[in-house]
Formats: sequence, C-alpha cells, structure tokens
Amino acid sequence: MRVKKLTGIGALGLSTSVAALAWGYTERNDFRLREYELPLLEPGVLRGRSEFRVLHVSDLHMIPGQRKKVEFVSGLDALEPDLVVNTGDNLSDAAGVPWVLDALGPLLNRPGAFVFGTNDYWAPRPVNPLKYLTGAKREPSYEDLPWEGMRAAFIERGWRDATHQRLEFKASDVRLALAGVDDPHHNLDQYDKVAGEPNRDADLSVGLLHAPYRRVLEAFEADGYQLALAGHTHGGQICLPGQRAIVTNADIDRRRASGLHRYGRMWMEVSNGLGQSKYAPVRLFCPPSATLIRVVERR
Repeated sequence: MRVKKLTGIGALGLSTSVAALAWGYTERNDFRLREYELPLLEPGVLRGRSEFRVLHVSDLHMIPGQRKKVEFVSGLDALEPDLVVNTGDNLSDAAGVPWVLDALGPLLNRPGAFVFGTNDYWAPRPVNPLKYLTGAKREPSYEDLPWEGMRAAFIERGWRDATHQRLEFKASDVRLALAGVDDPHHNLDQYDKVAGEPNRDADLSVGLLHAPYRRVLEAFEADGYQLALAGHTHGGQICLPGQRAIVTNADIDRRRASGLHRYGRMWMEVSNGLGQSKYAPVRLFCPPSATLIRVVERR
C-alpha cells in the first residue's frame, strides 16, 4: 500500500509540474501594460497639459519569430509617449536585431534614451533552473552579439545613449536631465563618470540602469535624482501566486523586484520586462509587461 501511495504522490507531483510549465510557457506571451501616476513636476511646467508620459521598455530578449511581441511593442506607440526609455537586454539571439528594430520601429521616432545590459553584448547560455532559483550569479558566455549595429540604429533614429553619460534635452517642452550607467550585474557600471547632482534647471531628472543594484540606486538617490528606471529582474520570472518573487537576480529586496517603489527620497520603477532567455522560455505568476508612467504636476 505504501509503495502505491508514494507512486500516486509522485504522479501527482509530475502532472502538477507539467501543468505549471505549460502555463508558464503560455504566460510568456501574455503581454501587459502597467500604468502609474507620479506627481514630480513643479506647477506650470506642463503649460496646461495634463501629463508627461514616460514609456519604459526593458528585457525584450528578442529571438526571430516572436511576432506577438513585435506587435505588442510596436503598438505601444499608440500611447503617444513623450519619452521612451529602454533599459537593455534587447537580444537573446544573434539574429534578433532586425526583430528588435521592427518592434521598436515607431517608438524610435519619439524622443528616447537607452542603456544596455550584458545580454545585449553577449549571447545567453543554457540555464540550470535550480541554480537560477538560488540567486547565484552566472558567468556570461562572452559570445559576442551584434550590439554595435543595434546601437547605431538607435542613435541614427534619434535615441540617445545614456551609458556613462549625463544627458540634457527637452521633450514636449519638459527639460530633462538623464544619467545612466552600464550593467551593474557584471560590474560594468562606472558611476564616477556621471556623479553629481542633476542640473537644477531641469524639470525632471531620471537615472537609468539595467540591473537594480543598491550601490547605483543609492548614488542616484544621494545625488538628487527624482526617478530611477531599471529592468533585469523579469519581476522574478518564476514567482509565487500574487507575483511574489522568489529571487531578484540582483541585490535589491524581493518586495521591490518589480513595480513602482520609494527608494529613499527617490522613486524607483523596476520593469517586469517583455521577454526572457531563449533557454528559459517560461514565466509563472509574472506576465511580461511594459510600463507607462504618467508624470504630473505636484499640487
């Protein structure tokens, strides 16, 4: 009797695991839009308009053939964002660049800025799921991806590379001060190159980074940036019900693995991301998403 009971439990566990994987495989294409409102602007900055729209996209991890993702991302242009921010990991395949450009196509006609993640530079490698769930950092493959051509296309269309740069420009008559670093996940960040408070004449100041590591977030917060935008975590990717992250793949706490949160005096938004490695094509209780932040005037 005992043998039969254990066999039954094993079969139930196997069927549950298979069902979860099937659901997770389907959920990876359940694209969604998250929306937030932030009162960061001084009264009168918008000159009668109701809001300044910041669209945040991250972690496309594009591979050829992902037509649903292309359609969703290109359709975000209908939101008419005033600024588009891309926080990296656009690629998951050496042939993915044309698909990234198709997806972002109409958005590249709008003011935008970007930083890259290591999965823009180097191809993904097969993942041990158990190692992922322990939060252990994985060594890059160091197999080069064609990121230089993608970067050139972004810049040719008018987007600005914020990697270790301080940027100042106007979008929809709002004066912006942006600064960004390279991917902190593999210690590519050099904050000293952008250190210092943002221009006091700016209406909105934003820090950009791919992976939300505390050393960079604390530096942006200490320098007086109002908002930081990051990706990388995939919201946990494999979560418990209620999108409760098990791991973050960074040193930020699990409660802030995705969404909009306070970080000291600064706001921080961590994107769920729109993709995942081609070697881990599942999401569980964590649908892929883009973010629209409606920045309004303070009352």
